[in-house]
Amino acid sequence: MTDNWQTAAIIGVIAAMTMITRGLPYLLFARKCPPPLVAYLGTALPSAIMIILVVYCLRNVAWTVAPHGAAELISVAAVVVLQLWRKNTLLSIFTGTACYMILIRTAFPL
Repeated sequence: MTDNWQTAAIIGVIAAMTMITRGLPYLLFARKCPPPLVAYLGTALPSAIMIILVVYCLRNVAWTVAPHGAAELISVAAVVVLQLWRKNTLLSIFTGTACYMILIRTAFPL
């Protein structure tokens, strides 16, 4: 019987902590104007995250061995052009991934 109470208590604590962590930002930032730090992070982080993702994706490219990262560079160029043209992040990421997968399977097989 203690196992049932212990399990229920654990589930209750986990549920309460989940509700607190999900609801706390709405309570802290409920006003219309966010604090300056949050506003700055909202403008700076998307670009920083995209740069980190590009560096992460290109970190293991063998630049001195054929095809010298051609599939990666073509895919990155496709993402940049599509992002500048359509300004749709999901479309850019999906298209870049699809472009890369098609290129490494057809034009530049490993």
